[in-house]
Amino acid sequence: MSNDSLGPQLNRRHFLKASIGVGGGLVVNLAFGPDLSIAATSVFAPNAFIRIDRKGLVTLVMPQVEMGQGIYTAQAMLLAEELEVALDGVKLEHAPVNEALYAHPMLGRQMTGGSTSIRAFWTPLRKAGATARTLLIQAAAKKWNVDPGACRAEDGFIFDEARKRRLPYGELVDIAASLPMPSPETVTLKSPSEFKLLGTSAKRLDTPDKVNGALKYGIDASPSGTRIAAIAVSPVLGGKPKSVNEKAALAIKGVRQVVLTDSAVAVVADHTGAAKKGLEAAAIEWDDGPNAKVSSADITRQLDEESRKPGAVARSEGDVINALATAAQRIDAVYQLPFLSHAAMEPMNCTVHVREDACELWVGTQSLSAAKQAAATVTGLAPEKIIINNYIVGGAFGRRLEVDGIVHALKVAMQVEGPVKVIWSREEDIQHGYYRPYYHDRMSGGLDANGNPVAWMHRISGSSIFARIAPRAMQNGVDPDGVEGAARPPYQLPAIQVEFKQVEPQGVLTSWWRGVGPSHNVFVVESFIDELADAAKADPVEYRKRLLAENPRALNVLKLAAEKAGWGKPLPSREGRGVAVQFAFGTYLAMIAEAKVGTDGSVRVTRIVTAVDCGMTVNPDTIAAQMEGGALYGLTAALYGAITFKNGRVEQSNFDTYLPLRIEEAPHVETHIVASAEPPGGIGEAATSAVFPAVTNAIFSATGKRVRTLPVNTEYLKEG
Repeated sequence: MSNDSLGPQLNRRHFLKASIGVGGGLVVNLAFGPDLSIAATSVFAPNAFIRIDRKGLVTLVMPQVEMGQGIYTAQAMLLAEELEVALDGVKLEHAPVNEALYAHPMLGRQMTGGSTSIRAFWTPLRKAGATARTLLIQAAAKKWNVDPGACRAEDGFIFDEARKRRLPYGELVDIAASLPMPSPETVTLKSPSEFKLLGTSAKRLDTPDKVNGALKYGIDASPSGTRIAAIAVSPVLGGKPKSVNEKAALAIKGVRQVVLTDSAVAVVADHTGAAKKGLEAAAIEWDDGPNAKVSSADITRQLDEESRKPGAVARSEGDVINALATAAQRIDAVYQLPFLSHAAMEPMNCTVHVREDACELWVGTQSLSAAKQAAATVTGLAPEKIIINNYIVGGAFGRRLEVDGIVHALKVAMQVEGPVKVIWSREEDIQHGYYRPYYHDRMSGGLDANGNPVAWMHRISGSSIFARIAPRAMQNGVDPDGVEGAARPPYQLPAIQVEFKQVEPQGVLTSWWRGVGPSHNVFVVESFIDELADAAKADPVEYRKRLLAENPRALNVLKLAAEKAGWGKPLPSREGRGVAVQFAFGTYLAMIAEAKVGTDGSVRVTRIVTAVDCGMTVNPDTIAAQMEGGALYGLTAALYGAITFKNGRVEQSNFDTYLPLRIEEAPHVETHIVASAEPPGGIGEAATSAVFPAVTNAIFSATGKRVRTLPVNTEYLKEG
């Protein structure tokens, strides 16, 4: 499958296959897209989502990567609910690299991202569990010589109610594996009223091993004979090593080798300390190449100039130009959002062993498909010669959708005998990212005499990620991700035009950052709605209610958040509340933030209240955790986050210059979940997008000063 393919849609009629485990167990497989016939040779067949052995142990081979978002537990709950087993009785394993079996049904590749893990696998994993349950019931009925309708499954057993007998799953797997596969149409899923597990708060399955240290991340991988490599990548994109003091590096005790690639230098040693000292001693001089003079000022100037030109039209309804010209009031604004680093706690790393006939990797990645393709391309080996051991990830936020860290490790490993672990320092990690794009948005709005919007014009200017990695997804010059949250705002607007202007900055790589389009569009849309409310001399919540009359789910979360936050209650001087409403990632969310602004311009967010309608829920505890974590991640960026360039180099290098939110700054976060029978939406990125405008609107409420450029400028907010 090519990089620019979004892949086939999930074919529900062909999604399920079963194979007979000759080694003594039942294997239920899922196949997406074409009808794939799968013949397992044993219960431990790697191409199975579900395995049940003779002891009754249930194994779920996880189709998605755990990055802290809780899907190991949530997806296990989907399976356990329909299979009728206890959650703590489900064992988890990483899926092997097998795009034919494990390709994401919404994304078309074996990858994790876009807040889609539950949305994509809500039906397939439940179907898998229900099919296995059906076969086990049929197996028990055959053994007892009774009608399957007289049997039921519960807690890992099949019961014959009439004769008061039961059999554990483990004693039925051989018979079940020999039975013909029921057609998908005959497999009945539970109705929500029958759920015992889904919708209840469950403890995460991965927590105990995180606490006791048993859980291994990619950085923990250490196959026998592994050496450690510290790496320095050209500080300017497109640069290359010019000179290296190899002799000085090799003089460091424990250093074994100095490796040069087209754009990096690595020092290979027996341990991390020696590798880092050797890299420092190497005293690398760089040829900076064509991007040596790139600066943030140049980039913002380019964006400003390009934003004045028309863009590709993402949506056009009504006569916006005439409505603006005849409006009782016209409001214009420019918003800017900076480049952002992912800054995950686990820095980029990859362990590689390149042999003559194979290449093996130990890595945590969001895209096994891309990792395998990259390894085959760099080494020249056939894809079937690439072995990837995938690990749990210590934070990703979209960063590990990119394979540059893997490519660097491969280029080093091809020059090293035996396995080598390439670890990036924090400085390398922050200064060599694929950053959230810098965006420059122009807004124009028109109001009638009653303050109601009659025109809405939004031009988005910035980098297109889809144009780089999946150009076929571009729609007449519009990046669908770049306009998410903007092309279809939740409000009723009689005349609207939304444009996308692709502007690629020189010397900067961009990619997804915990929801790229919404992470900037929601800030712009919700800030501008607040500006319109202010121009109309209306309360921001009441103004939104007027515009959401035909959007009941959005209106409902807004009302709930306002009620729980005590909207309208008086606050002390220089304190304020701000509101944001969004529909993104398939989820409706309203957020209200309370903020204090000191006379010195310092901002302290004290409370965040979210109301979320994400459709049917799996684990409410995970939803609350994602609201908390997402809000704090976004708050960090709103207050501090910015990657800037000077002489082609990133100016930030560690957490002293790319600041994270400190624990004493963390506000109290409340989450209120709306009961819903709608299909599940995404959660992992939702709160991150909403917190930007909720906080800046609170700052306006507290100070009367509108924040249109992030991060927040405390000098601007000083009193007087």
